[in-house]
Amino acid sequence: MAKPGKELRPIVKLRSSAGTGYTYVTRKNRRNDPERMVLRKYDPIVRRHVEFKEAR
Repeated sequence: MAKPGKELRPIVKLRSSAGTGYTYVTRKNRRNDPERMVLRKYDPIVRRHVEFKEAR
């Protein structure tokens, strides 16, 4: 079995840039997306779409 730090598709947390503390959890492919992931998703606390950035 692969070591936890060497997975091809690690689990990442996406944290809201609106400062609400709301997060999404997803997986990403390190080979296709080596830099930090940024997605535009819905934040139910502010009730609008905002950018969610990968937290480490």
